[in-house]
Amino acid sequence: MPAPQEVIRRKRDRQVLTEAEIRSFVEGITDGSISEAQIGAFTMSIYLNGMTTPERVALALAMRDSGEVLDWSKSGVEPRTIIDKHSSGGVGDEKVTLLVVPLAAACGLTVPNLSGWGLDYCGGEMDMLASVPGYDGAPSPDKYMKAVLKAGGAISAPTLQLAPADRKIFKVRDVTATVESVALITGSIMSKKLAVNPSGVVICVGSGTGAYMPTVAHARELAESMSTVATGAGIPSVMLLTDLDAVLGTSVGSAVEMVETVDFLTGKHQDPRTRELVIEVTADMLRIGDIAADMDAARKLAAAKLADGSAARHFATMIEALGGPADFVERPEHHLPKANVIAPVYAEAEGYVSAMNAKEVGLALIALGGGRTRPDDPIDLTVGFTDFCQVGDKAGSTKALCTIHARDQAEWDEAARRIRAAITLSATTPKPLGPIVIERIERHP
Repeated sequence: MPAPQEVIRRKRDRQVLTEAEIRSFVEGITDGSISEAQIGAFTMSIYLNGMTTPERVALALAMRDSGEVLDWSKSGVEPRTIIDKHSSGGVGDEKVTLLVVPLAAACGLTVPNLSGWGLDYCGGEMDMLASVPGYDGAPSPDKYMKAVLKAGGAISAPTLQLAPADRKIFKVRDVTATVESVALITGSIMSKKLAVNPSGVVICVGSGTGAYMPTVAHARELAESMSTVATGAGIPSVMLLTDLDAVLGTSVGSAVEMVETVDFLTGKHQDPRTRELVIEVTADMLRIGDIAADMDAARKLAAAKLADGSAARHFATMIEALGGPADFVERPEHHLPKANVIAPVYAEAEGYVSAMNAKEVGLALIALGGGRTRPDDPIDLTVGFTDFCQVGDKAGSTKALCTIHARDQAEWDEAARRIRAAITLSATTPKPLGPIVIERIERHP
């Protein structure tokens, strides 16, 4: 095989890499013989020059095979019911995975889910779960599979055993301005999905100011890419193009989104737009997993299991199975860390929320310390925003834009300035947002 710099040079010069070259480079990433600088050069060359479909399939499979692939053959689980879910990322969107996994499990699916940390201005599922004391976000494959079988579904990060190459590439992408590469997003997401050996996947691909894909066309490009790789790996897929032109849900940040997650599952508060997406994602999973015959039946089953508390119980079981508190669902605020300064921010004049730049909200979270600027940076799990206004809300002296959770008053003041700048107010009630699911792309091998 050529030296790593030769592989980088070939891709830099817009040549098509062979499957063997890609696999060799990924093996070097995994065993440490390839440096972070070389990973950064490799990802930048891919960002600038793209990859062909065969290259993307080869990259995803090589990253999958950089570690173990889970074997469910002796678990007693019906293979067709092993269905996974993912999201390409969005401001406030990461909580959807934490809602869908236990809900789908409550409906009869088995959901082994490998998720990730926050990237750039979008949060991550694993940062949310890191705020739960004792939760093991990187368990051994054996411990992880036991948790999945006990709870019906469980969420873990890529580990030294499962998709370890993605763990290294993922963090370098975050700080080398290569997050938005369709080929790299495809490789990252699909390697994690394929490592848990599902019989199908449902993936949300967001577009708008709160997503990595700025337009529906960009989101469609990514969805088609991942769908093609799923087909190349021999499994069916559903890609849901979603509208993330506003913050999804009512909170942004690690610990604060965990509170929103528990409130949603227990029925204390369910943001309508978040609920709409959760039901649609779960319904598609139930349909391709042969639990429900059609979408209407699947939606009814999902809604019923959410209403009767089954999803909350599965979530509690998952938390406990991976080391978290047994009473976490009953008392999340008791266990989660809290910021030093918590106070609402108000608009400077009254008006209706007509638009918001969700990316700027995500950048405000980074400024608070809740996001990363370097791969191994620790983040403050306590900071963020709660009670976030929604498009159509009237904001003013009595209705806050949101509540800011900050480390000190100076950071609160800066976040308040950013939030006010990110939200557009109008004198009249704006047109409501359309359906959160814009389009479906479904493929079967």
